[in-house]
Amino acid sequence: MTDLYQSQRAMRNMRQQAMQRGVLAVLDIGSSKVACLILKFGVSEGPREGSGVGALAGQAAFRVIGAGTTRSRGVRFGEIAAMQETERAVRTALQRAQKLAQTRVDHAILCFSGGDARSYGLEGMVELEGAHVSEDDIARVLDACDVPDLGAGREVLHAHPVNFMLDHRSGLSDPRGQAGRQLGCDLHLLSVEADVVQNLVHCLKRCDVEVAGLAAASYVAGRAALVEDEQELGAAAIDFGGGATSLSIFIKKHMVYADTVRLGGDHITSDIAKGLQIPYSAAERIKTFHGGVHATGKDDRDVIEIGGDSGDWEKDRRTITRSELIGIIRPRVEEILEEVRARLDVAGFDHLPSQQIVLTGGASQLPGLDGLAAKILGQDVRLGRPIRVQGLPQAATGPSFSAIVGLCQFAACPQDEWWDFDIPAQRFAARPLKRAMKWFKDNW
Repeated sequence: MTDLYQSQRAMRNMRQQAMQRGVLAVLDIGSSKVACLILKFGVSEGPREGSGVGALAGQAAFRVIGAGTTRSRGVRFGEIAAMQETERAVRTALQRAQKLAQTRVDHAILCFSGGDARSYGLEGMVELEGAHVSEDDIARVLDACDVPDLGAGREVLHAHPVNFMLDHRSGLSDPRGQAGRQLGCDLHLLSVEADVVQNLVHCLKRCDVEVAGLAAASYVAGRAALVEDEQELGAAAIDFGGGATSLSIFIKKHMVYADTVRLGGDHITSDIAKGLQIPYSAAERIKTFHGGVHATGKDDRDVIEIGGDSGDWEKDRRTITRSELIGIIRPRVEEILEEVRARLDVAGFDHLPSQQIVLTGGASQLPGLDGLAAKILGQDVRLGRPIRVQGLPQAATGPSFSAIVGLCQFAACPQDEWWDFDIPAQRFAARPLKRAMKWFKDNW
């Protein structure tokens, strides 16, 4: 745990240094595409009001000066499956963005959807050392949160304090400077498989770029697609990616739950390719131009030419109706939405004051998906697009770029996390002892 805490602090310091130099890259390494944006930072604007537990890492104004996108290679389910192919794709996206920006970048922040993300809700309570809440008290209450056994080979990716309690008062976003006797905290912790993270970091090092930060695609996509009221009152963002579908739940402007379904748009394309016995590229084209989830009487007469260049005259001139195509697509879409519904039920989404669901990601553009999602998920559903970012190319404003636009926000306006507070290293050594003492008290 000490190594993770120190490495996250080191990455946060690297991000600050890169921002001081003026440029920083953000990378979305997905199963269907690798996208890169280069940000140019200006004068710091200081922390925003009501932005959480103060932004110790600072906030900055920025604009996009370079963008590059390429087809992803060697990535399955949001995880690297072939290092060399992924490296080539990352290099291509980086070089295109650097050429457009006419500058070179040495540091990048990246997001990914793999790693089998798991959410934990933790709580801690301490007595104040003085009359008012200090920075040290915040550090102590975060350290008092009893971290569960995450399992072998897992690391903490995010650790957000989502709520503070001071004596009998709850719902505090920043208790520093307030008088009280006892301070409590609710912490949301997100863990991922360490090997997945190490592979991504190693891939970027092979591309001569240092990793200055890591983020879950579910978290950053939610920050980009949800409007401020939805983040405050409670909403779920569902990011339909190529290899995986990520979901995150926000309330009081903090993510309180995240999960990933290992099914996405690529599986729909694969079903079409297998069902029609056509190449994957042809299946992707047919899905993009003719796909949908609701069949009408008109679709029975809407004929689609499959095409192809196999050399077989009969096979290359086959046709299907749009109803038949929808019959292939809809079962897989229903399966994905049923999985998402199960994850939302586990998270207790029904108990939130507002139950808005926002669909984003490339596969969310399938016609009729919002209506089908409303039937299966049983809530208010809307299609979400990422917020506007200064300098962002028009081609990168669609739902498929929600994650990387949210990553720009994550880079410039970070929410405070566990490692932003100066927790003494010796306290980590006492963790196993504290856990053992708690077990002894509970069982004897």
